[in-house]
Amino acid sequence: MNCVIYRVEVGKSFTGGQSFCPKCKHSLNWRDLVPVFSFMFLRGRCRYCGEKISLQYPAVEIATGCLFLISYFLFLNHFLFLDFYLLAAGVCLLAIIYLLELIFIYDLKHYIIPDKFVFSAIGLAVIYQVIGNFSELIITSLAAISAAGFFFLIWAISRGKWMGFGDVKLAFLLGFLLGWPSMLVGLFLAFMLGSVVGLVLIGFGKKTMKSQVPFGPFLIAGAFVAFLWGQKIVGWYLRLTNF
Repeated sequence: MNCVIYRVEVGKSFTGGQSFCPKCKHSLNWRDLVPVFSFMFLRGRCRYCGEKISLQYPAVEIATGCLFLISYFLFLNHFLFLDFYLLAAGVCLLAIIYLLELIFIYDLKHYIIPDKFVFSAIGLAVIYQVIGNFSELIITSLAAISAAGFFFLIWAISRGKWMGFGDVKLAFLLGFLLGWPSMLVGLFLAFMLGSVVGLVLIGFGKKTMKSQVPFGPFLIAGAFVAFLWGQKIVGWYLRLTNF
C-alpha cells in the first residue's frame, strides 16, 4: 500500500518493478520490506543511505493489519466455510477496505481523491452488494445517488470552494456500500468529526477559518463506524427519541 501511494504521487506504475528507497533509489531486498519489523530493525532509517523512513510506513502497515483483522472477526470468519459467492463477497470487502485506506491517506496528504481508486472501489462495491445483498440493491442504489446528490449540491453552490468533486464520487461509493439508513449515520459522523477536528486545529493555530481541510478521511472514518455499527446506532437513536 505504501508503494502504491508513493508511485501514484510521482507518476510511476505500481504494477511492476522492484521497491527502492525514495532518497537514494537503491533497490530494497526482502529484509527491508517486512511490515513493521523492518522499520524497527533498521531504527527508522534506510539501510543504504541512512535517510529517515517516514512514520507513514509503519503506521499504514499497522492500520492495514488492524482493519483486516477487525473485518475478519466481524464479517469474514464464516465466509471461509460457506459457498463460493460469500467468499467472493468477503474478498470484495477486503479489497474495498484496502482502496478506502488508500483514498484516506492520499486525500489527507494531497487533498486529492484519485479516480483510479474510487472507481475501482465503486465497481467492487457493486459486486459486493449484488452477491451479498441483492434484494436491497434498489434501496442501496438510491442511497448512493442521494449521498452523491447532496455533495454535488454543495459542490455546485460553492463552485468547488466548500467541497471537491472527488468527495461527490466518494459519497456515491460510501452510500452504495452502506445503504439505508446507515448512510445517514456515516454522513452525520463525518460532519461531526470534521467539525471537531477543524475546531481543534484552529484552536491550536494550525488552521484558520479560510484553510482547506480534506473531507475524504472524515467521510471514510464515519463510513467505517456506520458499516460496523450503523444499524445499532439507528436503533439506539429511535429508542432514545421514542420514535
